[in-house]
Amino acid sequence: MSNSISILLAEDDINLGQLLQTFLKSKGFEVSLAQNGKIAFDKFNKDTFDFCIFDVMMPEMDGFTLAKEIREIDKKIPILFLTAKAMKEDKLEGFSLGADDYLTKPFAMEELLARINAILRRVDTPTSETEGDLTIGKIKYEPEFRLLHLKNEVKKLTTKENQLLQLLVKNQNEILDRHATLRAIWGDDNYFNGRSMDVYIAKLRKALKEDTTVEIMNVHGKGFKLIVK
Repeated sequence: MSNSISILLAEDDINLGQLLQTFLKSKGFEVSLAQNGKIAFDKFNKDTFDFCIFDVMMPEMDGFTLAKEIREIDKKIPILFLTAKAMKEDKLEGFSLGADDYLTKPFAMEELLARINAILRRVDTPTSETEGDLTIGKIKYEPEFRLLHLKNEVKKLTTKENQLLQLLVKNQNEILDRHATLRAIWGDDNYFNGRSMDVYIAKLRKALKEDTTVEIMNVHGKGFKLIVK
């Protein structure tokens, strides 16, 4: 089932984290281990993942806060929570944040594997959305090489333009939260970074305007939405 599915694993218990990483790697998954939520969020913004496994109780940023931040910039990635608590309220909170499943410690490794595979079958996750070429309306987009194939030119995007466009494409026809996007790409959602992002959005609009079915819409007070009619 794995087919090089890339997993982001956030677990502050070093021994358990390494044990889980070794086990999942032995089953053919790629696993990136983070020892707290903040490190995990940084990793999420630098690399592409297909699946998340988060311990709930972690320093710096707990699993619920981490999931909430990630859900603002990726509505679809599967999230499985690990917790030492079996409290009903915790489970309800986890599911309200968009969790796909929940596993209470201690658990058997084979049960974890079964849960992961069940979720992957359910969501039918493709390996790495950003791999290969994408199309935005009629425009070909190569995120790996930061290239937009326009009618009269091939436009090379800057790193930030590319990161922004990738998030917009990943959340196509959904609202991309302004503050979460600023934190993900600029590391801070202050006023000056916000103005900078608006300039990049304007540049992307200009590049995409040759296809009239494509629009980057401002959603007042919330963020942006890439609409492909």
